[in-house]
Amino acid sequence: MGMFGGTVGHFRLDSWVMANLIQLGTQRFCETFLTFKSDPKGRQYDQMTQAARSGVANIAEGSSRGMTSKESEMKLIDVARASFAELQGDYLNWLMKLNQVPWSKQTEMSRQVFSLKLDRAEYGDDVLHDACRHVLTQRKKFVQWLDAEDDVVVANALLIMIERAITMLNRQLESLGKTFREEGGFREKLSVARRQNLAGQEAAPVCPECGAPMRKRKAKAGKNAGGEFWGCSKYPQCNGLRNVETK
Repeated sequence: MGMFGGTVGHFRLDSWVMANLIQLGTQRFCETFLTFKSDPKGRQYDQMTQAARSGVANIAEGSSRGMTSKESEMKLIDVARASFAELQGDYLNWLMKLNQVPWSKQTEMSRQVFSLKLDRAEYGDDVLHDACRHVLTQRKKFVQWLDAEDDVVVANALLIMIERAITMLNRQLESLGKTFREEGGFREKLSVARRQNLAGQEAAPVCPECGAPMRKRKAKAGKNAGGEFWGCSKYPQCNGLRNVETK
């Protein structure tokens, strides 16, 4: 599925907006500062632009997959986070090759980049058009750093923006994890419903022997003839039993 497949809910995520700003900034950085001398085979260009693209694409894909599986959404968001961590390493390496260190968080420029707030996404019926316009509007807030002619300034600004994006994704993962633990996703709920349907009963237990769903049965002989019990749905391969609890 492409990054614009399925839903478009990701267009409203601050993490997706920030990821786009990082991708645009990284593309400009590579086009401006990576020369044949510093990157003769174009490998660093490919690596950095692909990492930035991966962040955007996996946030979008994760949002789309979240409609059916929170677990899949969390995995894709984690991939996006890992992509930004990789890109972060590239910018740190760039600075250190220049015998530079990242801006201290106490410097004025660092504080300014950290403190810039993204506007809330307000879209009409034309979501794709409005979302792209929103991203470009937010980019204007960072333009004095992203379009600087000094690669050290641009790299530092992008490092801060990447840190902010990773923080946003960490919060998303925390929220998704809580929702998953409490509710599960559509696919997880469907699996539970399928097991319950197979068991023929609502809230059927799982077999204590093999973990398969159980079916309610009636004893045909013996002192409990006519009484109900839970039997493993894999019988006769598994003879797991449970008593039916009476209310």
